Amino acid sequence: MHRSCSTATPFQSHAWLHSWWLSYGVPGRLRVHLAYRDGELVGAAPLMRVLRPLPALVPLGGTISDFTDVLLDDACAEEAAGALTGALMTSARGALIDLGEVRPGGGAELLHANWPRARRRLSDSRCLELPAEGMDALLSRLPSNRAQRARAKLRKIDALGIEQRDVPPEEVPGALRTLLELHGLQWQGRGVTREHLRPRFEEHLARAVGEMTRQGDAVVTEFRLDGEVVAADLTLLSPALAGGYLYGAHPGLRGRKVDVATMLLRACAQRIDGSGRAALSMLRGNEPYKQHWRPEVRVNQRFLLARRRTLPLLWASTLHGRRCPATEPSGPA
Repeated sequence: MHRSCSTATPFQSHAWLHSWWLSYGVPGRLRVHLAYRDGELVGAAPLMRVLRPLPALVPLGGTISDFTDVLLDDACAEEAAGALTGALMTSARGALIDLGEVRPGGGAELLHANWPRARRRLSDSRCLELPAEGMDALLSRLPSNRAQRARAKLRKIDALGIEQRDVPPEEVPGALRTLLELHGLQWQGRGVTREHLRPRFEEHLARAVGEMTRQGDAVVTEFRLDGEVVAADLTLLSPALAGGYLYGAHPGLRGRKVDVATMLLRACAQRIDGSGRAALSMLRGNEPYKQHWRPEVRVNQRFLLARRRTLPLLWASTLHGRRCPATEPSGPA
């Protein structure tokens, strides 16, 4: 199903969602809605029921997933969206349908368009994107003096002899453990996202990314200096985009004046250039190091779908959403 949907992101892959449910799901709350045509699966809305802050059906993936969406087969997206809308209408009798963090152009837009009852569209997290081009093209976006400084940083990285390699699937669990250790060191004393240090997060990544690597939906890259891993990066892939999800870097690199963000961006640009993908996503967050590259802003969407009985939930959720817009960063935060 994931392969048949051109708008799907890596966070809608079966490997990611299944692993997420094993680590974060609550038994008895899974609600999967499916649409078939002539016996073939053409649409899927993997949701779960939550009780707080309001009774709702929300996508799987939680706060550790930068994008959520439904899956619609490209060959019959309108028809599949209509079928899923009918299924969700039944579920909406007792809960609000709350589809957040939908990337612009996502399949949930069709559900919103088809919904025959009360509905709302809100803005969600801001994401930053660069074109899927090589490093020279990305450097050309910068003013000449900043581009020169970036090239000097890359020459310094090369002069130090830092080597990079893609980790094979069988080595992914160990490489991710190293990545998370480096991530913890990198942010020690500076407000690391606590979830990134919890065992369930590591277990989820090891399960999901191992399978995604085998399927070509993820790549773990190690950067070595004098034979030691000094940085590691996890990039997630889909037909439409590549996104740097999480990295870790040894604090000693700062002392050697290594610009880790530039090093990682070059590695991702090398991978995505000529791949046919449209975007190099910096995912959620508006950190200054991302703004350095003059990215385009893409605002995720949140769709609220209700029936008469759940209309008060829609009003309450709309008010809460406008007071408390989603701003949770991802990636290196």
